[in-house]
Amino acid sequence: MGNRFLDNLRMAAALVHVIDAAGSTDAEGKPCPPGTHDPLDDTGFPEVEIALWLRGLLAKDWYKFARRAKYEELDLVKVIAERLSGLGVKEKHVAFALREAGVDRSNPDKWSDDDLLRFVAELRKVSKPIMFAANKADLPEAERNIERIRQKGYLVVPTCSEAELLLRRAAEKGLIRYEPGDGDFEVLKPEVLTEPQLRALELTRKLLKKWGSTGVQQVIDKAVRELLDLIVIYPVEDENKLTDKKGNVLPDAFLVPKGTTSREFAYIIHTDLGETFIHAIDARTKRRVGEDYVLKDRDVIRIVAAKGR
Repeated sequence: MGNRFLDNLRMAAALVHVIDAAGSTDAEGKPCPPGTHDPLDDTGFPEVEIALWLRGLLAKDWYKFARRAKYEELDLVKVIAERLSGLGVKEKHVAFALREAGVDRSNPDKWSDDDLLRFVAELRKVSKPIMFAANKADLPEAERNIERIRQKGYLVVPTCSEAELLLRRAAEKGLIRYEPGDGDFEVLKPEVLTEPQLRALELTRKLLKKWGSTGVQQVIDKAVRELLDLIVIYPVEDENKLTDKKGNVLPDAFLVPKGTTSREFAYIIHTDLGETFIHAIDARTKRRVGEDYVLKDRDVIRIVAAKGR
């Protein structure tokens, strides 16, 4: 995977927050009896933290920036989006936040601290939505809390990290057949398992039946697909064999924003490919596509570029 893949995963991780859905961890992170702490009390902090981070980035020289935008008659939406482009903030996000915050777009230099905070709060909502991994979903107290968090409008994935760890360790030892994200598993060597181990696996199976999975892999999938709105593209050198120069089949995968064109993808792979781009080939259809072709999820693409530069 390329560095861009890792960057996208880091960004997703910043937007995903783990909370104890069973209420068995207090505000200081110390264990407490299940149900004695309200996990909804933990949901507001990430929102405030990210909003304050955005405000800090804008407030550094806001007055000078705002006066320049006003007196040079610059497009406020465009210049703010450009300033925050490295964070994945788009013009559509800025336009939405300006409208929802109700701030004076014609006089940004007159904004108060409250105006700026109100704007970044709306900008955070639209550009940096938050997802919660509701851990300890196996405990009885968790189900009601998960539903309460969902009713607040948050994206929530019920998770049980202990169950995932148990299944992965059992799979590594060849005791079961299990792939991360699966909704079930197959016991391969029941004869070598003790009664407590079999009971633990059966309880885990009930959890999988209830929630569909342990939730761990789903957190990653939803963060990439729904929070970051990314798609997977596979670049190849040989569109017939689906290989690179060394004969490796589907050797790489890139996570790119939905709406990425073939030429933009060429730039993502390497600047030289983007600058010398001629056309691309869709490996599935063997069809030649131009620079404006919008890539689809799981496209296998060969970039054809000029040589000698």
